[in-house]
Amino acid sequence: MILASIPSPAESVWHIGPFPLRAYALCIIAGVVAAIVVGDRRFQARGGKPGAVADVAVWAIPFGLVGARLYHVATNPELYFGEGREPIRALYVWEGGLGVWGAIALGALGAYIGCRRQGIRFAPFADALAPAVLLAQAIGRLGNWFNQELFGSPTDLPWGLEIDAAHRPADVAQYETFHPTFLYESLWNLLGFFVLIWADRRFRLGGGRVVALYVAIYTAGRFWIEGLRIDTAHEFLGLRLNQWTSIVLFVAAVALFVWLTRTGRGDRETTVQIDGRDHDGASDGDDSGAAEDPAEDRTTASGDHETSRARDDGDEPRS
Repeated sequence: MILASIPSPAESVWHIGPFPLRAYALCIIAGVVAAIVVGDRRFQARGGKPGAVADVAVWAIPFGLVGARLYHVATNPELYFGEGREPIRALYVWEGGLGVWGAIALGALGAYIGCRRQGIRFAPFADALAPAVLLAQAIGRLGNWFNQELFGSPTDLPWGLEIDAAHRPADVAQYETFHPTFLYESLWNLLGFFVLIWADRRFRLGGGRVVALYVAIYTAGRFWIEGLRIDTAHEFLGLRLNQWTSIVLFVAAVALFVWLTRTGRGDRETTVQIDGRDHDGASDGDDSGAAEDPAEDRTTASGDHETSRARDDGDEPRS
């Protein structure tokens, strides 16, 4: 017996005149904004300059969007190519279909390019942003709720998600409530966000270890959540493609984390700039950040004062 349920939104698109306002897009935008705000605060705490995250995001966001769409099309080619299909629809991003793995891969490439142009070391930048990316993913997943998509198998649990008949697969059309996988993943990502923040502060992670931990946490949750979904997907040996991807990335992330820890390459960096200086221009190890006073009366090795030597040369002492 169903004691309660989670209703699905009646609308996912609102029209302002001729322009459609899509809830899915708004959720993604909200996630991106949250990631930039949180990421910027974390990057400043590591010595980065204010606004650097937004500057790098100019590269990361479009790369990530392209990567997300490419991954979706590459793993679902039958939707766009072949008899009776319209290949041009592969470009219709607004119709949905974004793959998180492609977004992360090409988004990271865009961020790397942005970091190089800003003179920023990529590893500390990525470590600062990793928790913020999980937060963005938690917010972005709400878009699936509005679209009534990517839900799990039927369930009579109290938190079952109500799905309209028009959105139910034919083989489960008789059921009304399903596992809210969007909610599971959002909550898992939020938990991962706080775990990353705690671990980074507690162990002063660096060298890419926060990123490795992010990948391990996300893929662990994605594996079991993916197994609950009933949307059409390619399967191999009884597992969905995204589950296999999660397994491979989880193993790689754990191995990288262990290697960075054991070799000492995962220690917290002392500067985020490629030239070894922070954004104020102070070198590593310079506690005050101030240069010596050039007007100070310093004594040379020969015992003469620099100010006296300047006068002998016919120059006034500099202040």
